[in-house]
Amino acid sequence: MAMRTGAMRAMATRRHSVARQTGWAMAAVVVLAVLVSALITAGLVGSHARAETRHSLVLQADQAAAVLDAADPNDVSTTLQVLRRQRTPTAWRAANGVVRGAALARQAYGRLGQPQPSRAASRQTRVDGRLVLVELRPLSRNRVLVMAREVTTFGPEAGFLWRMLAGLVAGLLVAGLAAWWLSRRISGPLRDTAEVAQRLAAGERGVEVPVDGPREVAEVGESVNALAASLERSEGRQREFLMSVSHELRTPLTAIRGFGEALADGVTMGEQARRAGETILAEAGRLERLVGDLLELARVGAVDFSVDVAPVDLRELVEAAAAVWAERARAAGVDFRLEVPDPAYGPVVAPTDPVRLRQVVDGLAENALRVTPAGRPLVLALGVEGPSGADGACLVEVRDGGPGLSEEDREVAFERGALHDRYRGVRRVGTGLGLALVKALVDGLGATITVEPAPLEGGTAFTVRLPRDP
Repeated sequence: MAMRTGAMRAMATRRHSVARQTGWAMAAVVVLAVLVSALITAGLVGSHARAETRHSLVLQADQAAAVLDAADPNDVSTTLQVLRRQRTPTAWRAANGVVRGAALARQAYGRLGQPQPSRAASRQTRVDGRLVLVELRPLSRNRVLVMAREVTTFGPEAGFLWRMLAGLVAGLLVAGLAAWWLSRRISGPLRDTAEVAQRLAAGERGVEVPVDGPREVAEVGESVNALAASLERSEGRQREFLMSVSHELRTPLTAIRGFGEALADGVTMGEQARRAGETILAEAGRLERLVGDLLELARVGAVDFSVDVAPVDLRELVEAAAAVWAERARAAGVDFRLEVPDPAYGPVVAPTDPVRLRQVVDGLAENALRVTPAGRPLVLALGVEGPSGADGACLVEVRDGGPGLSEEDREVAFERGALHDRYRGVRRVGTGLGLALVKALVDGLGATITVEPAPLEGGTAFTVRLPRDP
């Protein structure tokens, strides 16, 4: 157990904690969100910058073109003065094809192929890798006005962009702190739960998980606590059961040993020797029944417990069982009765395992016969649920005229050794395993069993319900 617990802890240390995984996951999401926001913001700012630059450039080009068209085309000095007043790189193409003016405007115009537009035109090109917006305006006498402006994404909008980036970084820090807090909030209770589970695996009992954290984590803690309580109760019942079985084993063994020693020493002779032999045989039979019940319970709980289901005529099965138990009841002075549907009803067929079902009937009949006093009834009945019985479940019932069971008794009737411990020395009891074995067999058959009072007989009624559909 210690090696297993150590292996579990070593495996746990090789894995990343929930806190780390949650923190990294949330941080990655936040970083991704910040990057996406930054890219979208930069794109929007760049688009806005180009739109604003183009708008102001169009207005400026229209104004300059209007001034130049109104001036004397032969007055070069006036043209130069107009161009110098422009804050934007400006050039013009004279009628003879010579381009004069700012270098950026001349280079951009040249990259465009020095077009001669017939009306106002907006163009863009790249000069030395820089994006340049160009406005072309046709003038009189085949002249062309060229105005160019470089697009600067981080111009007037740079302050806004930096403020937004600062806000995003601040949000990243806050989100990181929130992720750390949330991961600790989730992983803390989970670590407590894992520690309690390891202590349970190591054999410690009476430990509980503090129920804390989010709802889902708290539900895990509650489930582990319920499992721990159930495990403690189960182990307690197992200890009580083992003590009961050991007592049951010790009693016949003591008798066998005592009579065996008397026979071996020659103390018992004649008729006493015969009685000693009968006692030894009876106690050996009791031991055999106890060991047999234990083996059957082990088989029922095993993975390879086999159930061979086939259509079974329950009338034939119940009548065959009745033939055996009627004789045993007669020998005990018990009034045995068999109740089956009218023969006109025909066969009562249900899919089940006839061998396992016969074990159930024999177990219930043996339990009933043991507690039924002489002169009282014992009934083995077969019936069908529902008014017509066509679709209802088949019922196999054993009723007795014994002392009956209280409501508290009925709640624990199928637990190993529960009734045995409660009534040992008060009424006749068996090994304490018979009803537990019956319940396990019924579950294996896919049927159900209930225990209720039997008003007519005065004792207890055990009813097995077998579904008609497989």
